Amino acid sequence: MGLSDAVIPVLPELAAANNGSNGAFASSLLFSGYFIGALLTMLPFGILADRYDHLRFIVLSVLLTLVSGMFLAISDNLYILIVARFMEGSACGAFFPAAYAMLSEYVNKNRYIGELNFLLNAGLALGVAIAGYLTQWFIRGGIFLFTGLAGILFLIGLLMLRSQPNIVRIKSKEPFTTSVISEIRKFRFILFNKNYISIWITTFLLFGISGVLMAFYPDFSKDFLSKTELGVTIGLLYVSSMITNIVVGRANINYREMIKYGIIIASLGTLISIKYPLIGFTLIGVGTGAGMIGLPIAVTHMNIKKGVAMGFFNTSTYAGLGIMPILLGFFLNTLGFQLLFAISALILFLSIFFKDGLKSE
Repeated sequence: MGLSDAVIPVLPELAAANNGSNGAFASSLLFSGYFIGALLTMLPFGILADRYDHLRFIVLSVLLTLVSGMFLAISDNLYILIVARFMEGSACGAFFPAAYAMLSEYVNKNRYIGELNFLLNAGLALGVAIAGYLTQWFIRGGIFLFTGLAGILFLIGLLMLRSQPNIVRIKSKEPFTTSVISEIRKFRFILFNKNYISIWITTFLLFGISGVLMAFYPDFSKDFLSKTELGVTIGLLYVSSMITNIVVGRANINYREMIKYGIIIASLGTLISIKYPLIGFTLIGVGTGAGMIGLPIAVTHMNIKKGVAMGFFNTSTYAGLGIMPILLGFFLNTLGFQLLFAISALILFLSIFFKDGLKSE
């Protein structure tokens, strides 16, 4: 996550290196390439992680991160940079389903998933902060730093695989193509199953709120927040989410309560952010932080393979982050920022009335 956000502060510079390209359009391609890579690979990698060992796909994700970081660090070619961002998103596609599936097998899964999400938010926050700080000496300093760390982690991963050769297994004796086709055929059932669909929609909306605020708040706040104040405001979202991950993950709270109160708090935070950004973004972080634990726990109660289930969950997450701002963006000129944020909050709040058919512990 550090590398994914280390690229954000230098997107204009990466785009500007391509003299023949439109700067804003090039920046949008570089930004979207990451989400597209994650969206397209979450589910396939989740299927593969169930067939082959999860640890292998975590190591694969580090390798993809390392290779993408190397290209981002040395290349000025727009097409290579876009492919590198796609590869970077694919690394998340390999990592998240496998990681969540592994942690869901533990008795203390609430705590471990909370700690994982704490580290994810810490990586995002530190990635953008460190990269922004290093630009005063070297424009791609943050990219080089996190790529180097990925190289070290990849070597550690290889050593782990070599020391545990029996961990690699094939769970199915049927041919690989047959297994994948069989899983894909279940796609419609899993996506539209009445017991599961409320979880996918809630995930899309809850994390989509963050995407909407990230996409539109810089323009909305340019007349009353400086760049430094905006950075602090966005940072509070990450920090409050990190704290919530730890606190809620260690608390004895039913996942349905985590999701319900997460939705209410995030909806309230979205409304408050219109006038009071520091308080609003803090509440959004608390709400999404609770959801980041409650929703994966809900997914573990689905009667489907863990890797596939977590693939669907993370696909819904990235779909919300990437697609919801685009959908609402069509109405921006008509509604204006304040009404758009209010409607977003209302839509999210209404999702508390969704019911699922999952069996809770």
